[in-house]
Amino acid sequence: MIVHDKNLLDNEALLEEANSLQSGGFISKEQNNLIKKELPAFRSQGNILVRFGFFLLGSFLYSSICGAFSLIGMAGEDFYFKICCYIFAAVGFGGAELLANQNYRNHGLDDAFILGAILNLGFAVAFTTDGYELVIAVFVAVASFFMYRRYLHIMALAVFCLASSAILFYGLFEFGAIGKTILPFVTMLFSAVFYFFTKKTIHNLTEIYYYNGLLLVNSFCLILFYLSCNYLVVRELSVLLLGNEILPGTDIPFAVFFYAFTLIVPIVYLVQALKTKDRIMLWISFLAIGFSIYTIRFYYSVLPIEVALTLGGAILFAIAYFSIKKLKEKDSGLTFRPDRINNSSAFLNAEALIVASTFGLKPEVKPQSSPMDFGGGGFSGGGSGGSF
Repeated sequence: MIVHDKNLLDNEALLEEANSLQSGGFISKEQNNLIKKELPAFRSQGNILVRFGFFLLGSFLYSSICGAFSLIGMAGEDFYFKICCYIFAAVGFGGAELLANQNYRNHGLDDAFILGAILNLGFAVAFTTDGYELVIAVFVAVASFFMYRRYLHIMALAVFCLASSAILFYGLFEFGAIGKTILPFVTMLFSAVFYFFTKKTIHNLTEIYYYNGLLLVNSFCLILFYLSCNYLVVRELSVLLLGNEILPGTDIPFAVFFYAFTLIVPIVYLVQALKTKDRIMLWISFLAIGFSIYTIRFYYSVLPIEVALTLGGAILFAIAYFSIKKLKEKDSGLTFRPDRINNSSAFLNAEALIVASTFGLKPEVKPQSSPMDFGGGGFSGGGSGGSF
């Protein structure tokens, strides 16, 4: 299914680990350059600004190709307009395949064709179905998942996560008021199940090139889980979807549960992140805490805004100051000291990289067997035979 050479994918993971080892001070820049020279790699772009520039260039190229097809197809008039987006999507799929065969990956040019193909397919299905949201979401989810499985494209997987959530939402909308009422609880269960599924998959993972994609889905499930029963989200959606009018002195059904969920879940995220030293969950917990505070203040303004901001800033400063003071001398566990390796991975063999950088060997090449045969006595009498 994957179009890329798996040896190049393994080399890509090794090069990422080599950069981490260099930044941690375990190998020198010269050794890292030697590793890069010895390991074949994709045509990729690590600089985000340069990659965005290539993305714009690829978008212009994509648009030019689609424009050329449009000039030819304009003679078809109405019929061409019904199928033009399908043609544009096919151009995107073809361009992505061509660039992948030329070892372009995370370069910018391939981003334009992959995302363009998914976008045009969504527009094509929308025109064909008169904007039927559920069908659009299904086709976009299938196309984006195919793009990820074939090209290991992370942004395509992000589109898949959003489209899958849309399938869940619009699918429940098909059941009318009942589906809209149970939407928060179903979404909560959906995100929890997939969170633990991806967590287990990551734990048992043997192919390193799937790691980033699984980590993205796992983090998305954390965010979706929190937002599914956040009080502000649930209350505003109940007004928007169900047309409920919440009068002064009244509240939404199960309000106590949603209040508790909004306050407790960010704290659980924070405690679990500190316990497992999960940096991504830690950042998500900070964002969730901030949004929980905003949720409460959105409905209950206890203090004037300037007083609340000043008091909140003072509290955060105090927490940060005493946390740094307590943790700055610790050498292990939870510490304020910078990581020597920020992107360490248990799946990669750092020893192979150091060997490669020292002796100029490719890790995937097996050394030739020694010409010395120790089984007999044919070499300086060193064997078990009786002859010299």
